[in-house]
Amino acid sequence: FMLLVGDNTRYLRKFVPWEIEQALRLNLPSIVVNLNGLRQMDGNLCPPTIRDALAIHVSFNAAIIQYALENWPTTFESLRSQGKTGAYFYKEATYRELGL
Repeated sequence: FMLLVGDNTRYLRKFVPWEIEQALRLNLPSIVVNLNGLRQMDGNLCPPTIRDALAIHVSFNAAIIQYALENWPTTFESLRSQGKTGAYFYKEATYRELGL
């Protein structure tokens, strides 16, 4: 599940919260993409429904999104099996390795 987070995402009350709830209910690996370029959870813009859920938060960039698509599902399953929750993000070294 991929959620694009922009200036108005947290204020959308109809379909976005429902889609987030369904993804969480189905235990789908969630990738939260910050359109403003922030490389971790944006507490001001992230919808409350996913703020404390097990999800990776990345910037809006093709390379890091591709990296998350390839790597986050395995990490997600490992963390979920350990009962972990909360916002995760890649370290600056990961971004540097990707040339970002």
